[in-house]
Amino acid sequence: MSEQFWNAVKARRTIYGLSKESDISQGRIEDLVKDAVRHAPSAFNSQSARVVVLFGEQHDKLWNIVKDCLRKIVPPENFGPTEEKIASFQSGYGSILYFEDMSVVESLQQQFQAYKDNFPIWSNHSSGMLQYIVWTALETEGLGASLQHYNPLIDGEVKQAWNIPSHWKLIAEMPFGKPTLSPGEKQFQPLVERVKVYK
Repeated sequence: MSEQFWNAVKARRTIYGLSKESDISQGRIEDLVKDAVRHAPSAFNSQSARVVVLFGEQHDKLWNIVKDCLRKIVPPENFGPTEEKIASFQSGYGSILYFEDMSVVESLQQQFQAYKDNFPIWSNHSSGMLQYIVWTALETEGLGASLQHYNPLIDGEVKQAWNIPSHWKLIAEMPFGKPTLSPGEKQFQPLVERVKVYK
């Protein structure tokens, strides 16, 4: 079991080349996401994570929103590369939107004043762990993914498009699909500079 775990950890990579194909069903993907949401750790067991899964036309709609929002701020003469990048995400099978319910975070801030400033930080930690669990789970099922951050630029349009509560804060977007490109070789910094052990 330990070997399977580490194999999954090592195999998870950022994949930009995606297709609108999947070797597993939408139902299986939904189950993976639900299991991750249920079991991802959170400060004080607050369970503040909220997730929206988009398939088909809904997935395409997200990246059209991103493209339209970026068109407003990127000069036309520079928009070509931006449009290509968005198209690579849109070419995927689906997308996962990660949110944090800020009403939960604010409630904890009120209940535990001594930790008030830390709860938004811990909320982000929890979201990061959830994203990693889902990302790794998708990898084990043969799907590639990447993590994107077009928030807060797209927040208003996303909330309107999918009737998202105002107190949900968009944290990240994860396009996924069957990989069409392999990731490049990963470079590692020396561990002696990153890990200290005292005995």
